[in-house]
Amino acid sequence: MSIISYENAKKLLFKLDPETAHRVAGFGLKAIACCPPLFNYMVKENFVDNEILRQNIFGTTFRNPVGLAAGFDKDGDYIKAMPALGFGFTEIGTVTPRPQPGNAKPRLFRLIEDSSIQNAMGFNNKGSYYMLQKLKKTEFFNYPVGINIGKNKITPEKEALRDYELLFKAFKDYGTYIVINISSPNTPGLRDLQNENFIKEVFRIGKSITTKPILLKIAPDMQEEEAVNICKVAVEAGASGIIATNTTIDYSLTPHAKDFGGISGALLKEKSFKIFAAIAKELYGKTLLISVGGIDDAQDAYRRIKAGASLIQIYSALIYKGPSLVAQINRGLIKLLKRDGYSSISEAIGADLQSK
Repeated sequence: MSIISYENAKKLLFKLDPETAHRVAGFGLKAIACCPPLFNYMVKENFVDNEILRQNIFGTTFRNPVGLAAGFDKDGDYIKAMPALGFGFTEIGTVTPRPQPGNAKPRLFRLIEDSSIQNAMGFNNKGSYYMLQKLKKTEFFNYPVGINIGKNKITPEKEALRDYELLFKAFKDYGTYIVINISSPNTPGLRDLQNENFIKEVFRIGKSITTKPILLKIAPDMQEEEAVNICKVAVEAGASGIIATNTTIDYSLTPHAKDFGGISGALLKEKSFKIFAAIAKELYGKTLLISVGGIDDAQDAYRRIKAGASLIQIYSALIYKGPSLVAQINRGLIKLLKRDGYSSISEAIGADLQSK
């Protein structure tokens, strides 16, 4: 799909309520997955498969480093369609043990002037049983899929470990990796779980249940020293990777913000990168690092990679720039890698750290 045609589609989509537009997009993705000629055409247009971008991570081939961040495909409904948008991997969820409706509407807002999104969704999803049935029926084609897990809103903080235990048991044999989400601002008390004791215990439980790699996703609103310490604790407890970062509650970034929910998109770019860079300085080479937050072009993706990211994720930028964005980033990365004399993306990962 060309940029011009998406610009026309965007005008129509932006006339709709953001959640309605999301459902329309989801319907389109399901249609693509069910129509082989259309799916194959979209893959040909958008999926960049070049040897220079390939990596073997967690025993799985990631054919390009650009993934869809959690939050779009909350129930695993669109996994089959993701290659048609060009993504090298996808992350589904956040899924909770029991179904929940999420927070009261309206809870999703476009910050158009800032090319950003603000959401207060609250882990709305159909629950672990529904997602498990989707995963059992999905043919993965050796396609990497992460599963992002979180506690139910009604679960008291002191019982949160039980929710994560249930989720580890449900998904212990599925997906490529599992992500512990304790960094969303939209579930009361969730970010309070970003403490050493909880992290040690949740990884102990997870490691006793599944052999799947378990990653931790952190918030961007901590002090750098605190964020680094939390991530070090997670790695020492058995984390196979860190995803930085979730959305921000720094409403001073724009006069257009609501006073609730988390902000993603362009407004988050520098804040997210700053936290990621601090973590990478300490943990590069010791664990897998995934950068997410405001990435919207090849140059910024390359900056994250050279700062230590093996993979990057996008979401909000897709809404503003359309389905050709992933291909643009991947093709841009190929040019940048070749420009700098790299024969593989693996050689560029952490290059800025190695040169210091």
